Amino acid sequence: MILKSVLKGFAGFLALLGVYISAVNLISGWDFLISQLKANWYWIFGLALGFGIQIFLFSYLRARHQAQVSGKMITVSGATSGTAMLACCAHYLVNILPIVGISGLAAVIGQYQTELFVLGLIANVIGIGYMINKLKQA
Repeated sequence: MILKSVLKGFAGFLALLGVYISAVNLISGWDFLISQLKANWYWIFGLALGFGIQIFLFSYLRARHQAQVSGKMITVSGATSGTAMLACCAHYLVNILPIVGISGLAAVIGQYQTELFVLGLIANVIGIGYMINKLKQA
């Protein structure tokens, strides 16, 4: 049960990193991706690790069938982490978003990259705390 949950958590970690790597590479290219990973590796891996820990805890609690756990917390945290991770390249979306009509949004997101990273980490900590609380109750 624990091994299966660890594998699911690791898969969640890899999935969030995969989304980030794919999106940044697609939008801005390989060289920019590498520069962003070098500059922000601690934020990116921290967000992905926090998400993976939440997936592990969620999976473990569900496998034990001893606690009612909502997947909403993981969904919110994952979306927040993913958005924070992609904020680093949001200013490059300005070139293609006029077609959609929301180029101002991309510019604003790009300006608040660090704040979004922090928000993503806070969402992870809240999610992990929620899961640990449920584990203690079980």
